[in-house]
Amino acid sequence: MQIVTRLIAMTRARQLQRQFQQIERSIASLPARTRSRLAIMTLREIGQASKCEFPHLYSTAPDQRYAPWGQGTEIGFSRAQSENPEVALRGIALWLAVAYHETKETPHTSLQPQHRQLLRVLRELRDAGSEPADATTQWMRSGAAA
Repeated sequence: MQIVTRLIAMTRARQLQRQFQQIERSIASLPARTRSRLAIMTLREIGQASKCEFPHLYSTAPDQRYAPWGQGTEIGFSRAQSENPEVALRGIALWLAVAYHETKETPHTSLQPQHRQLLRVLRELRDAGSEPADATTQWMRSGAAA
Protein backbone atom coordinates (compact mmCIF):
# COMPACT_ATOMS: atom_id res chain seq x y z
CA MET A 1 0.00 0.00 0.00
CA GLN A 2 2.89 2.36 0.71
CA ILE A 3 4.17 1.91 -2.83
CA VAL A 4 0.79 2.88 -4.26
CA THR A 5 0.61 5.91 -1.98
CA ARG A 6 4.08 7.03 -3.03
CA LEU A 7 3.21 6.54 -6.67
CA ILE A 8 0.05 8.64 -6.29
CA ALA A 9 2.01 11.36 -4.48
CA MET A 10 4.71 11.40 -7.16
CA THR A 11 2.10 11.64 -9.91
CA ARG A 12 0.39 14.50 -8.11
CA ALA A 13 3.71 16.26 -7.57
CA ARG A 14 4.45 16.13 -11.31
CA GLN A 15 1.01 17.42 -12.15
CA LEU A 16 1.27 20.30 -9.68
CA GLN A 17 4.76 21.14 -10.95
CA ARG A 18 3.58 21.38 -14.57
CA GLN A 19 0.64 23.57 -13.56
CA PHE A 20 2.81 25.66 -11.25
CA GLN A 21 5.24 26.48 -14.05
CA GLN A 22 2.39 27.89 -16.15
CA ILE A 23 0.88 29.75 -13.19
CA GLU A 24 4.27 31.25 -12.36
CA ARG A 25 4.69 32.45 -15.97
CA SER A 26 1.25 34.02 -15.82
CA ILE A 27 2.11 35.81 -12.58
CA ALA A 28 5.42 37.06 -13.98
CA SER A 29 3.63 38.59 -16.96
CA LEU A 30 1.28 40.62 -14.75
CA PRO A 31 1.88 44.33 -14.12
CA ALA A 32 2.79 45.37 -10.55
CA ARG A 33 -0.64 46.82 -9.76
CA THR A 34 -2.35 43.61 -10.88
CA ARG A 35 0.05 41.54 -8.79
CA SER A 36 -0.98 43.49 -5.70
CA ARG A 37 -4.64 42.72 -6.52
CA LEU A 38 -3.68 39.08 -6.98
CA ALA A 39 -1.99 39.08 -3.57
CA ILE A 40 -5.20 40.29 -1.93
CA MET A 41 -7.34 37.80 -3.85
CA THR A 42 -5.02 34.92 -2.97
CA LEU A 43 -5.00 35.83 0.71
CA ARG A 44 -8.80 35.95 0.65
CA GLU A 45 -9.00 32.55 -1.07
CA ILE A 46 -6.56 30.99 1.41
CA GLY A 47 -8.67 32.36 4.25
CA GLN A 48 -11.90 31.03 2.75
CA ALA A 49 -10.33 27.63 2.17
CA SER A 50 -9.02 27.45 5.73
CA LYS A 51 -12.58 27.87 7.03
CA CYS A 52 -13.60 24.64 5.27
CA GLU A 53 -13.55 21.29 7.00
CA PHE A 54 -11.01 20.06 4.45
CA PRO A 55 -9.12 23.10 3.06
CA HIS A 56 -7.35 21.09 0.37
CA LEU A 57 -10.78 20.16 -1.06
CA TYR A 58 -11.87 23.79 -1.41
CA SER A 59 -13.99 24.25 -4.59
CA THR A 60 -14.56 20.50 -4.83
CA ALA A 61 -18.02 19.00 -4.98
CA PRO A 62 -19.06 17.28 -1.71
CA ASP A 63 -19.54 13.92 -3.44
CA GLN A 64 -15.82 13.86 -4.32
CA ARG A 65 -14.71 14.14 -0.70
CA TYR A 66 -12.82 10.85 -0.72
CA ALA A 67 -10.80 11.44 -3.88
CA PRO A 68 -6.99 11.54 -3.46
CA TRP A 69 -7.11 15.29 -4.22
CA GLY A 70 -9.76 17.85 -4.97
CA GLN A 71 -10.79 19.66 -8.13
CA GLY A 72 -9.77 23.14 -6.93
CA THR A 73 -6.44 23.18 -8.70
CA GLU A 74 -8.00 21.93 -11.94
CA ILE A 75 -10.73 24.57 -11.79
CA GLY A 76 -8.24 27.30 -10.92
CA PHE A 77 -5.82 26.21 -13.64
CA SER A 78 -8.50 26.17 -16.33
CA ARG A 79 -9.69 29.63 -15.25
CA ALA A 80 -6.11 30.91 -15.24
CA GLN A 81 -5.96 30.06 -18.97
CA SER A 82 -8.97 32.30 -19.70
CA GLU A 83 -8.78 35.23 -22.10
CA ASN A 84 -10.76 37.32 -19.61
CA PRO A 85 -8.17 38.95 -17.29
CA GLU A 86 -10.47 39.01 -14.25
CA VAL A 87 -11.36 35.32 -14.61
CA ALA A 88 -7.68 34.47 -15.12
CA LEU A 89 -6.70 36.42 -12.00
CA ARG A 90 -9.33 34.67 -9.90
CA GLY A 91 -8.23 31.32 -11.32
CA ILE A 92 -4.61 31.96 -10.33
CA ALA A 93 -5.69 32.95 -6.81
CA LEU A 94 -7.82 29.81 -6.49
CA TRP A 95 -5.02 27.58 -7.77
CA LEU A 96 -2.49 29.09 -5.36
CA ALA A 97 -4.86 28.74 -2.39
CA VAL A 98 -5.81 25.12 -3.03
CA ALA A 99 -2.27 24.04 -3.89
CA TYR A 100 -1.02 25.78 -0.72
CA HIS A 101 -3.43 23.83 1.49
CA GLU A 102 -2.84 20.61 -0.40
CA THR A 103 0.93 20.73 0.08
CA LYS A 104 0.98 22.51 3.45
CA GLU A 105 1.65 19.65 5.86
CA THR A 106 2.25 16.82 3.46
CA PRO A 107 4.29 13.86 4.68
CA HIS A 108 5.27 13.04 1.08
CA THR A 109 8.75 14.23 0.19
CA SER A 110 7.81 14.54 -3.49
CA LEU A 111 5.25 17.28 -2.66
CA GLN A 112 7.41 19.29 -0.26
CA PRO A 113 9.37 21.13 -3.00
CA GLN A 114 6.06 22.33 -4.46
CA HIS A 115 5.10 23.79 -1.10
CA ARG A 116 8.41 25.66 -0.83
CA GLN A 117 7.92 27.05 -4.34
CA LEU A 118 4.40 28.13 -3.45
CA LEU A 119 5.65 29.86 -0.32
CA ARG A 120 8.24 31.72 -2.38
CA VAL A 121 5.61 32.95 -4.85
CA LEU A 122 3.22 33.91 -2.05
CA ARG A 123 6.00 35.85 -0.34
CA GLU A 124 6.80 37.65 -3.60
CA LEU A 125 3.12 38.50 -4.05
CA ARG A 126 2.89 39.74 -0.47
CA ASP A 127 5.92 41.95 -0.98
CA ALA A 128 4.51 43.25 -4.28
CA GLY A 129 1.25 44.07 -2.53
CA SER A 130 2.96 46.06 0.21
CA GLU A 131 5.05 48.25 -2.10
CA PRO A 132 3.79 51.76 -2.89
CA ALA A 133 1.66 51.76 -6.02
CA ASP A 134 3.09 54.79 -7.73
CA ALA A 135 5.93 57.30 -7.66
CA THR A 136 3.81 59.99 -6.00
CA THR A 137 3.07 57.77 -3.02
CA GLN A 138 6.72 56.84 -2.79
CA TRP A 139 7.75 60.49 -2.90
CA MET A 140 5.21 61.44 -0.21
CA ARG A 141 6.60 58.79 2.12
CA SER A 142 10.17 59.90 1.61
CA GLY A 143 11.85 62.75 3.45
CA ALA A 144 11.65 64.97 0.34
CA ALA A 145 8.00 65.77 1.06
CA ALA A 146 8.80 67.26 4.46
